[in-house]
Amino acid sequence: MDLDANRGLIAVALGRIPAGDRAALQIIYRLTSAKLFGVVLRILGERSEAEDVLQEVFLTVWRKAADYDPGQASPMTWLIAIARNRAIDRLRANRQSRHLAPIELADEVADAGPQADAALEIAQDQARLHGCLDRLAAHERTALRAAFFDGNTYEELAARMSVPLGTMKSWIRRAMIKLKACLEQ
Repeated sequence: MDLDANRGLIAVALGRIPAGDRAALQIIYRLTSAKLFGVVLRILGERSEAEDVLQEVFLTVWRKAADYDPGQASPMTWLIAIARNRAIDRLRANRQSRHLAPIELADEVADAGPQADAALEIAQDQARLHGCLDRLAAHERTALRAAFFDGNTYEELAARMSVPLGTMKSWIRRAMIKLKACLEQ
């Protein structure tokens, strides 16, 4: 439904709420809840939080409908302001409820990354591996990388490189022997 077309209906329903007219609140809910939920969800970013806040919005409308002044704002502007304010209040409450540890405890936080000496060792091992790979014949290096790094089967490699399957297996086996010997030096 078009909210502008229902502006008058929403305004009339807001006027009936202070007298305890639950049907009027239902009308307002039916006509505006999707729009108000979108506003709240955009601010909070979490669906369950937005659903809770939307409920608070309509409780506020129930309690404060007598405060609505058509001369000050349109019904939707008033409702959106309530939704926005409730959502911002929830954001602020969530930020304050998070417990922040004092900065003095920062040195006790474990670093999940490798220590400098381990990172250096890994880099040296990788450099050795690449150096040994570079010593292989071009066809052996290509076959070995494609088989073990790219996950190709011997059959796929044999077809791609136009060699018999037995030849491909021999190339890779010899390349592995050479690579192992190089890495053990």
